Amino acid sequence: MKKIIALVLTLVLALGCMAAMAEEKPYVALISKGFQHQFWQTVYAGATQAAEDLGVTITFDGPASESDIASQIDMLNAALAKNPAALCLAALDTESVVEQLLTAKEKGIPVIGFDSGVPEAPEGCIISTASTDNEAAGAVGAEKLFAVPEVNEKIAAATAEAPVTVVCFSQDATSASIIGRTTGFLEKFKALCEEVHAGGVAITGHDRYNTAAEGDVVVNICVVVPATTNNTDAQTSAQGLLNMENLIAVFCSNELTVGGLLSATTDGSDLDRENGKYKDLVVVGFDAGANQKAAVRNQWFYGSVTQDPYMIGYYAVELAVKAMNGETIDEVVDTGCQFYTYENIDDEAIAPLLYD
Repeated sequence: MKKIIALVLTLVLALGCMAAMAEEKPYVALISKGFQHQFWQTVYAGATQAAEDLGVTITFDGPASESDIASQIDMLNAALAKNPAALCLAALDTESVVEQLLTAKEKGIPVIGFDSGVPEAPEGCIISTASTDNEAAGAVGAEKLFAVPEVNEKIAAATAEAPVTVVCFSQDATSASIIGRTTGFLEKFKALCEEVHAGGVAITGHDRYNTAAEGDVVVNICVVVPATTNNTDAQTSAQGLLNMENLIAVFCSNELTVGGLLSATTDGSDLDRENGKYKDLVVVGFDAGANQKAAVRNQWFYGSVTQDPYMIGYYAVELAVKAMNGETIDEVVDTGCQFYTYENIDDEAIAPLLYD
């Protein structure tokens, strides 16, 4: 009898182990640039949903500070030691993770970049990247700004004798994301203005983007770039652009320039549509943050473009699953963007994307 009981127990244990193995899900490790910031929490939410939808297990780690490169490397090494089925990475510094990327490649672990991904990674180390198409996002800003009735009417009424100015306020002319947004905005806004004033649109202000008009200038799109990327220089540049003649609208390409403009307008109150010093100036921003959201709610900004951190996380995991299954995927997958105003800022589809 004891032998029979022992045999039965052995079979039960064996079946239990087999069932556990059958239920074991593939493991995907995500290493982000941070974790505490609401942006990354929203990325994590998207990744979690994708893991549930696609039947994988994930971990999501990131350093306390986006300047803590050493901490991120430690997290990356720990993840690789677990031999994940796939790895998703938003690198703080590409050069610092080259060794780990090459190790992943040798082990046959597909790596997916997300958010800013891993720019200039060694060839063949990154299978795909889930990120915002910044040129497309900049173009959205241009379309929304051009469609504002006050802006559209002033552009239509402009002449060579009474031209109008629109500013594209950009943090720098070196980072890929900012260049992409600036280029996307300039190309789309110029094309829209050319439909009204063919040959009468110029882009000025920065050698990288300057484009002369074919004829007399009717619409001047001026690119303004602060001397440095610190808040003081952004505010100084904003104060300067506010004094431009015939200025009708401003597009701020990121949080720094948004912050500079808000600081130069008494936290935005000078943009008040009824009593503000610059009440007739129309502003479209980019990204989120508490001050920018307040400006949109108060209608001091017409609206802002936001990236979609939820879909960045979702697509990262989805691409990881496709990569580990040997599917062919695009090198870059656009995670999209949204445009928010005071009317939709609290919508279920928008609110989770607007981090503080």
